[in-house]
Amino acid sequence: MNKAVKNTFWIVACKVLQMILSLVVSMLTARYLGPANYGLINYAASITAFVVPVMQLGLRSTLVQELVNAPEEEGKILGTAVMLNLVSALCCVVGIVSVVSVVNAGEQQTILICGLYSISLLFQAVEIIQYWFQAKLLSKYPSMAMLASYILVSGYKIWLLAAGKSVCWFALSQALDACLISGALLVCYKKTGSRRLEVSAGLGRRMLSKSRYYIVSGLMVNVFQLTDRVMLKVMIGNEVTGYYSAAVACAGISSFVFLAVIDSARPGILRSKMQDQGRFEQSVSDLYSIVLYLSLVQSIAITLLAKYLVPFLYGAAYLQTVPVLRLVVWYTTFAYVGTVRNIWILAEGKQHLLWRINLFGALTNLVLNLLLIPHWGMMGAAAASLVTQMAANVLLSELMPQIRFNNRLLVRGLDPRRLWGLMGQLRRSKN
Repeated sequence: MNKAVKNTFWIVACKVLQMILSLVVSMLTARYLGPANYGLINYAASITAFVVPVMQLGLRSTLVQELVNAPEEEGKILGTAVMLNLVSALCCVVGIVSVVSVVNAGEQQTILICGLYSISLLFQAVEIIQYWFQAKLLSKYPSMAMLASYILVSGYKIWLLAAGKSVCWFALSQALDACLISGALLVCYKKTGSRRLEVSAGLGRRMLSKSRYYIVSGLMVNVFQLTDRVMLKVMIGNEVTGYYSAAVACAGISSFVFLAVIDSARPGILRSKMQDQGRFEQSVSDLYSIVLYLSLVQSIAITLLAKYLVPFLYGAAYLQTVPVLRLVVWYTTFAYVGTVRNIWILAEGKQHLLWRINLFGALTNLVLNLLLIPHWGMMGAAAASLVTQMAANVLLSELMPQIRFNNRLLVRGLDPRRLWGLMGQLRRSKN
């Protein structure tokens, strides 16, 4: 546990510094671009994010387990995963430009922005190496690499602001960020990893046989996480998309803390499954407890401070974001619950059920957005997201006998005595 805590500390410490820098740069960028151009950038980000599960081929959901189960093959596992992702990323970039050229025919600026933004996928393919550090509980190396990269890219963005550059330059900054991160990760792995990266066709087929379930499920997750922004852009316009995107960004302002905790806990949970079922179930409930209570604190704080937070970060031009933020922030809790549940599903070998869960979420979100956006605009999109996350990550789990037991572990995590016990363990580990 002490090693996991130290691993989490490195992730959180670097992310806190990155968050502070990100807040400053995002605030200046949003004010400079205005709601319309800010909405256009977020539209490109949403379109690119839609295809990320295809680029990743589901490998990021199973790679830690592969490395834990077969550490002697880590060079082949990583090298094969990177090559598969690179080929897929190239196909995705071509696909994005083709689709946007049809959907947004005649909007040359939109097509150009989406094309520039999608280049980042080619470099994101290499970022899968960070999961080796995660499996080894050595996250300080990728965390520091990402922080250094973000500092450089932030300097680039500040130069863009000072030089008065167009929105196209800001779209390209995403590719620059991914390029620096992937390069730094390769250098870190070369210095700390013990095996050369190799490619194995047979191993690739074996890995894809397990990860393929996550491709469709990942696409479905993105549908019910990103449909709102795409539909707002198509149905209403760039400006409203900018307001809504600002709300989503504020709601996720502390997401790095949750992801750091979950990522650090994942290897230990997967190992405990191989050692003792009781310990495994306790580990899952412990993680639920941490995530649930942290989410509660975050949601209450942002709800109360929204009217001060939005003007401070984005300026008076974004005041319409405040009521949306107060609703959007509550769906993040159910999103993190779903992330923990997916670890349990992987450990139990039930990943073939993910496509059903996420297909349900995607269809629910699509229908709700179609019904609510025409009447309530941004608030309709926010309500659709909240209901979808609740239904897909809690209600549906209760209705499916194969994963109903996971909800029992979730309920155990609600016991405040469990969180208090974890805090006691943490204090003792420090001593």
